[in-house]
Amino acid sequence: MSYTAIEAMRQKNAERFHTDIGPFPPPLFPDEETGTDLKSAALRFLEKRCVGLRFSAEKEKEEEETGQYLGTSLCPNQIPYNMQMDIDRLCLKNELGKFIDSGVAEDAYTVYYAYLEMFVGEYGRSQSMVELLSEFESNASSLLMKHRDHYSHSVYVFALGLAIYEMYADFRKAFINFYALDPDDGPAAAAFFLKFWGLTALFHDIGYPFEIPFEQVISYFEIDRKKRAPGLLYIAYHDLEQFTAIADKENDRLEVLYGRRFSSVCDLLAHGIFLHLGKAYRISESRLLKVIESKPTHPEKNGYFMDHAFFSACRLYQEMVSLPDTGDLTNAHVDALTAIMLHNSLYKFAIAFYKDPEKKKDPFKKELHPLAWLLMLCDELQCWDRTAYGRNSRTELHPLGADFHFSHNSIHSVYHYDIEEKKKIHDFWKEYFAWEEKNDGSKAPRLKDYSDTAAKEQRFRKDIESIVDLTGFPLYVDSDLKPVNRKVKHTYLSNSSFLHIYDFAVALNARYNYQGREDEIPVEQLEKEFNELSLEYKLLNINQVRSFARYLNVIDCFYTDKPVDFDVLKAFTSEMTSVFAPMEHARWVRDHQLAGWRYGDEYETLLILGPKEKEKAERKALREQLRRHKLTLNIDASEEEILSHYETLSPEDQGKDWLPFNSMLKLLRKYDGLRIYQLGKD
Repeated sequence: MSYTAIEAMRQKNAERFHTDIGPFPPPLFPDEETGTDLKSAALRFLEKRCVGLRFSAEKEKEEEETGQYLGTSLCPNQIPYNMQMDIDRLCLKNELGKFIDSGVAEDAYTVYYAYLEMFVGEYGRSQSMVELLSEFESNASSLLMKHRDHYSHSVYVFALGLAIYEMYADFRKAFINFYALDPDDGPAAAAFFLKFWGLTALFHDIGYPFEIPFEQVISYFEIDRKKRAPGLLYIAYHDLEQFTAIADKENDRLEVLYGRRFSSVCDLLAHGIFLHLGKAYRISESRLLKVIESKPTHPEKNGYFMDHAFFSACRLYQEMVSLPDTGDLTNAHVDALTAIMLHNSLYKFAIAFYKDPEKKKDPFKKELHPLAWLLMLCDELQCWDRTAYGRNSRTELHPLGADFHFSHNSIHSVYHYDIEEKKKIHDFWKEYFAWEEKNDGSKAPRLKDYSDTAAKEQRFRKDIESIVDLTGFPLYVDSDLKPVNRKVKHTYLSNSSFLHIYDFAVALNARYNYQGREDEIPVEQLEKEFNELSLEYKLLNINQVRSFARYLNVIDCFYTDKPVDFDVLKAFTSEMTSVFAPMEHARWVRDHQLAGWRYGDEYETLLILGPKEKEKAERKALREQLRRHKLTLNIDASEEEILSHYETLSPEDQGKDWLPFNSMLKLLRKYDGLRIYQLGKD
């Protein structure tokens, strides 16, 4: 039983109404029960290992004593608190499943959204930290020589880590032992892992906006693109005191944890890394501090590279201590920061010297710092399906997809390359075989990344094995050619910064309530109402926003936050709505099915005892408690059946799919930039 609070609600309803009426368990993804692939393993972790995630025994007791539910669904106090927590976990699982299927940044967005809402607080508090990474990359990185996406990449890394925890017993044991967790309480250990692995994986690259300007200058002035050396013009960062400051309140807490106070985040990172790695790698805390402090200020001491990991760790620290819902800092919070600090260049080039034959040290063992071990492994494995922004990156051959199988305590990975690049690949093999025949001791030719996974040197696998210790968990790497399937990317003309998806969703949520009064309502009121929703209903609005690109595409419209020479759409016509209203109904049905909703109108007909004036609110709450809805269909309904079902709805119910959208157009004008335009007609 995976969703115990949902099941408890089902039993309570069965006793109340003398029939098994729901709510029922949500459907599983294909192969989720036994599959060894990335998606199955990652989702199974959330489904099976995280039972009872974020449950509160105190709130459950209060509900029993007062007879008042404390959980929020569409409105506050409609469902038990723990049932809301079950639904939140289901939301995270569903959004992660969608992302693994598509890999697009918009699906990555909802994974970030769900995680932040569940473990940090309201998404709006931290949205700039996450979204600016994607905006900065997409707008600035094309000026670089080498650069690829790090936004979707981070969510892939997150999924890989969940799959490895699920499938690799030795890693679970190392993690549980490291944090002295109860080995007999699997759900508590999994919940602890999910929280701190999420912090580590999802935010390990948020410092890239600091590295990108450095690389832009290098790309513009580089005198030798193969070697960075004196004479190269570069930028450095100074006046970092505020950025790396530790307030007295946090230092009080850190003194409890570590028995000392810290002068800066750099000092804290050096100490945390020394505690875990100092003895094993024979490196002093003072040496670590010196290297860390040089990262932003002296790139010439670091091979003329800027380390985004430094900025990621410092930025995440400042975010964690500024948010009231994160609670007191713990050792695990600091471990997330030190794992991030280690993952890029610090460990490889200043601690282990993994490419220096004379100074090279043993690969990183998971027992030393499980979060750092896992981040380094997953960060290296995740090289597929990454948008290439840099000029050189676009000419290289990167994998467009990958299949993973985690079985028999091993990782079997196959990286897929575009079959349309077969001429480039043929030319590589021709050069490679000539090199083999020559056998003159010269370096093997390369076609990055293809040759690193396909050629017998197996650079890709061997590099990973020289970074992290894979004893007992061998990695097998292969490659093949496949046609590109661009349909899963759902690419349309509509485009906007992620900063506006949230605004769009807020306006969309308010579309029913303020028809005719749009100009009177302040933005703050709209956002307050949106943030009072449960995570499930917030995501329903966000996913509807993301579907809008598809709807607008079929009616020759698009949205954007950029100034364009097209007419702003003032209102949807009846012809337009007749096209996209059935599409919206189908999306609404599918999203509800995925969340475990079933067809039924019992909430309108069952006998409810109590004051008549409260009956309407009681019936709305009962709908949420049963998770049944008269406008949806059961999970086995086909697309044709869903569209046919739409035709049977009353004009009033059909109107719910389109009438309020003209109100939404007016509400959108409250936000700067984002507008819907209509393509010109010949």
